[in-house]
Amino acid sequence: MPTFTALDGTELAFHAMGEGEPLLCLPGGPMRASAYLGDLGGLSEQRRLIMLDLRGTGASGIPADPATYRCDRQVSDVEALRRHLGRDRVDVLAHSAGGDLALLYAARYPERVRTLTLITARARALGVDFTEEHRREAAALRTAEPWFGPAHDAYEAVWAGTADDADWDTVAPFFYGRWDAVAQAHAAADVAQSNAEAAEVYASPGAFEPAAARAAIAALRAPVLVLAGELDSGPRPRVAAAIAELFPTAEVAVQPGGGHFPWLDDPVGFARTVGTFLTRKSQDAQESRIG
Repeated sequence: MPTFTALDGTELAFHAMGEGEPLLCLPGGPMRASAYLGDLGGLSEQRRLIMLDLRGTGASGIPADPATYRCDRQVSDVEALRRHLGRDRVDVLAHSAGGDLALLYAARYPERVRTLTLITARARALGVDFTEEHRREAAALRTAEPWFGPAHDAYEAVWAGTADDADWDTVAPFFYGRWDAVAQAHAAADVAQSNAEAAEVYASPGAFEPAAARAAIAALRAPVLVLAGELDSGPRPRVAAAIAELFPTAEVAVQPGGGHFPWLDDPVGFARTVGTFLTRKSQDAQESRIG
């Protein structure tokens, strides 16, 4: 298991798979071990995936100071990994809550980001959050599903603030485009792969300064892909488009039938969309340097 040392001395681990140019992948959860990303729908056939286990998750060590679980304080971990890889600039991909970490990294180290790919990613760091309205809007698209009734009742408990663990388990189908055996196994692994204590700290007060992050992102020269799932509630496609507008150079892709984990819903389509973006933008960057 490859490891490196963070600035505070915490030993961090990453998983590498595939061949080709490295793609630094930041998991969500928040604070879920990177194993849930799998091979991102076969994207490892096109790129060498560098899957970071955030501090306190997966094979990474537990920090001496739990306050370092806060999102902004993990930016230095991403930079330490870039240095460990020996890359002047890196392609960064982030999923869900990992989007906030990627955004803060791009804001602090814009010259180190070659491309930024945001997969059904949160942008609380930019002041964009996902609301109950968004959740209800996405839920309304699933009324024909056989699991809809009980799942929607459980969602009502979530929105009312009275949900228990069983309710959270019951709403899981809303986060997948297809509630099949693969999705069910993926959802069942969530608790074991997640650090609940760290998740409480991740977005705690002081983690985000949206105005400053927006100003920095507005000057980011790296190409950005914002990928949303048609059926996902965080972000809804229209919210993803609004996030993309905050960047100078960004494009939006909406995966048909995709949920919050789109590489599970259509692996081939997902890998093609992301792989094509990375290949095209990497070539553009190389030609620009040559020119």
